[in-house]
Amino acid sequence: MADLSFYSGTMDSGKSTLALQVDHNRRARGHVGRVFTSHDRAGSGIVSSRLGLSVVAIEVPEELDFWDHVVGSLTQGGRIDYLVCDEAQFYTRRQIDQLAKIVDELDIDVYCFGILTDFRTRLFEGSARLVELADRVHTLQVEALCWCGKRATHNARTESGVMVTEGEVMVVGDVDESERPNPAVGYEVLCRRHHRRRLTVAAAKTGALSPDVLPFD
Repeated sequence: MADLSFYSGTMDSGKSTLALQVDHNRRARGHVGRVFTSHDRAGSGIVSSRLGLSVVAIEVPEELDFWDHVVGSLTQGGRIDYLVCDEAQFYTRRQIDQLAKIVDELDIDVYCFGILTDFRTRLFEGSARLVELADRVHTLQVEALCWCGKRATHNARTESGVMVTEGEVMVVGDVDESERPNPAVGYEVLCRRHHRRRLTVAAAKTGALSPDVLPFD
């Protein structure tokens, strides 16, 4: 029986790397699949890993119908054994329902990879629906770390190094690295304590806030 699987984690926890590995392993066994993505940092129609790996993929706009796409391919004589769906947090609720239908009606495995919550700590639409429908929900075991060394649980958006909690949900950026200058729009993973205090690595370095302030805010 096919499964709808959801692999979730914060940014920088290896989701896209695992998606590429799943695709590679299935193809190495002679299986035929499709790889999908949405708003990858490397550009449209690409699944990329921070380890330097990448593969051409099908971009998922809001109007894409997964059911029509797969059934159309099959009726034209194509073969599809599995789907790899990266950046699934950006998919619509309707598209997640279509993926579940593909699993149930066509017996095709679907592997989804994505972030649970946005920079405001709210569930993404696609991720919320996957939690509701998936046969298996996996938390990635590679833990991203906050600058303080604790396990990172929250994704923060920064603008010129300053953390923000308002704005458009989908703005493409990348995880900040300590040796790079602050980008106009960047992302950083933080533990809950420092996300709540808006204490990014840049703020900590400049002494804008102290990690030892009393937790009464």
